[in-house]
Amino acid sequence: MAVIPRVPFGLMVVAALIVAIIFPAVQAQAPAPAPASDGTSIDQGIAYVLMLVALVLTYLIHPLDASSYKIF
Repeated sequence: MAVIPRVPFGLMVVAALIVAIIFPAVQAQAPAPAPASDGTSIDQGIAYVLMLVALVLTYLIHPLDASSYKIF
């Protein structure tokens, strides 16, 4: 048979008071709300579209420009 150690009543009361005082102060706060868009993602999307347009125009104009040179 296992022997169960006995704890004095006063020690249990002190431990319960400490836990009751400390645990509410340790409660986690609610997570912060997600940040609202500040326009950087919109600006980045516009930049990607402009870069794509520049790339397409470069490939469309380049053959016309290159054909004017007689290398061989």
